[in-house]
Amino acid sequence: MNVALVIMVKQPAPGHVKTRLCPPLTPEQAAELYRCFLLDKMAQVRRVPVAAPYLAFTPEVAQGFFRDLAGESFILVPQEGRDLGERLDQLSQRLLAAGHPGVVIIDSDTPSLPDRYLAEAVERMGDARTDAVFGPAEDGGYYLVGLRRPSPALFQGITWSTAVVLEQTLGKAAAAGLRVHLLPPWFDVDTGNDLKRLADDLVRNGRPAQHTRAFLQHLTVGRPGGHPS
Repeated sequence: MNVALVIMVKQPAPGHVKTRLCPPLTPEQAAELYRCFLLDKMAQVRRVPVAAPYLAFTPEVAQGFFRDLAGESFILVPQEGRDLGERLDQLSQRLLAAGHPGVVIIDSDTPSLPDRYLAEAVERMGDARTDAVFGPAEDGGYYLVGLRRPSPALFQGITWSTAVVLEQTLGKAAAAGLRVHLLPPWFDVDTGNDLKRLADDLVRNGRPAQHTRAFLQHLTVGRPGGHPS
């Protein structure tokens, strides 16, 4: 099918990633946790063999870091744009123009996301009855967006990082006449409570995420209740 499957990534530098997890984590722990998220998300994307895997990275000077992290199995593209909307729009337009029949862009903050959700998004990009796919995040945003054609309006006039991001985006999609498919909702890991939920989810459901699982197990050694705190 050759749908472009893209992970949005940042270089995991202390003080620049997962800052809302500090506390309970230190900046160094938060950066290492985020690196584990990246490794697990790349492993998940590799389990979708019908798609073309990409990393859309920032900052631009981090290309060498991400090449070392990903090896040759991912195509690297720098993120471009002044805000998230511009970055998503430019990335989707660039990859659709490159000849991919669809593009699926996913965040790196959902290490326990079920594989079947990602596979469903890619499959929908091969369905002519679907123009756009969204994975609703429980905080009101979305963890995934998929497009079969450029749709700049979806990313314009959105109040980013708020609880109305998905609502506003779906309104834009309806106004543009796009046929939308919604995946099941899932949660991002942004806060200490999210981190506890993630630890429970990995124990209870046994999802892969081996790097994140190992990090959290190391983090909880000797702590009462067995949770990150």
